[in-house]
Amino acid sequence: MIRKYLVFVSIILVGTLIFSLFSLTKAQDFKERKIIVFKDGVDEETKEVLLNQVGADKIKDLRLIKGKAVWLTKKGEAELLKSGKVLRIDPDVEVYALENFERNFKTGNIQIKGTKPQPPETLTWNIDRVDADLSWAISTGDSVKVGVIDTGIDLKHPDLKANIKGGYNAINPLKSPNDDNGHGTHVAGIIAALDNDIGIIGVGPQIDLYAIKVLNANGSGYLSDVIEGLDWAVNNGMQVVNMSLGTSQDVPSFHEAIINVYNAGVTIVAAAGNTGGSVVYPAAYPEVIAVSATDQNNQIASFSSRGPEIDLSAPGVSIYSTYKNKSYATLNGTSMAAPHVTGAAALIIDTKKCDLNLDNICTPAEVKQRLEQTALDLGDSGKDNLYGSGLVNVYNALTK
Repeated sequence: MIRKYLVFVSIILVGTLIFSLFSLTKAQDFKERKIIVFKDGVDEETKEVLLNQVGADKIKDLRLIKGKAVWLTKKGEAELLKSGKVLRIDPDVEVYALENFERNFKTGNIQIKGTKPQPPETLTWNIDRVDADLSWAISTGDSVKVGVIDTGIDLKHPDLKANIKGGYNAINPLKSPNDDNGHGTHVAGIIAALDNDIGIIGVGPQIDLYAIKVLNANGSGYLSDVIEGLDWAVNNGMQVVNMSLGTSQDVPSFHEAIINVYNAGVTIVAAAGNTGGSVVYPAAYPEVIAVSATDQNNQIASFSSRGPEIDLSAPGVSIYSTYKNKSYATLNGTSMAAPHVTGAAALIIDTKKCDLNLDNICTPAEVKQRLEQTALDLGDSGKDNLYGSGLVNVYNALTK
């Protein structure tokens, strides 16, 4: 009886061991999205050889950080690190549009060729609150290039299309950067909706918009696509980029990309996040202007992330703006707050009010300083964790 019991136990143990080894092998064979950054001096041919040797499937090149996005097994990752030619391997994490997911739609109000009455132009409460309308006699942002790194923009929206000058689809470069979600179109309208007697007016109604699509129809995407979008922004002369997206993970490759964009002279504005907790990335990086959200009473929104990284605040509750399919919608989120600051930054650059060195160039640091010095102080006196330096004020930024 004892012998039979021992034989039975032995069979169980052997089976468990075989199953564990099988599971381990399967785990090692499972491929994950990774970002590989090679050491300086490693040429392209060597990189490709190394990737082939470890069975990596390349997704795309990431020139901004001299890296590559790939599908890679854990075994392959270990082998690459042993090669001595790799600086680091980061996860290609998911990033998300930072909207608070409370939507109120007004669809079908705009008809091309006027088959239905178009909505009359409205000066929305948020544009009025930041005194953008008082600024248009000074600047409307004409010809300042702003990249909207998001879900794309509705390229045929009558309240935007005259200002849309180009774009790029980082998810699929063979497709247009048209918006299949709505988030990016909403952001774009806050920045630069036309002054054309219909719909709304943006902070800078003559800003040149560029649709840089890095998020899909669900409002999510991968870090590698964001980095590629940033690369396109630098190579195509963007002066400001709006990033109403984020991730809770601090990925070194993301920070390196942001640093390179900043050093290229591009002002970066990002939404702080909607968890009510810590500021997300990229807003948490020091090179980025992080924006929290306020309501109609100039109070911090309950969902708005907070912390010492916050630089400025702007309206982010019940924001009415353009939306996909030539429509409009009311949304909440720090995603809606950030584009107010982006528009203000563009107008500052247009008027050269940030040119502290008198060299006819507005650096990202000078733009940020101008915005902070002219903001309306809210909350505790001075810079604080809720409002940063205060509520952005476009008119003050152009006149004081």
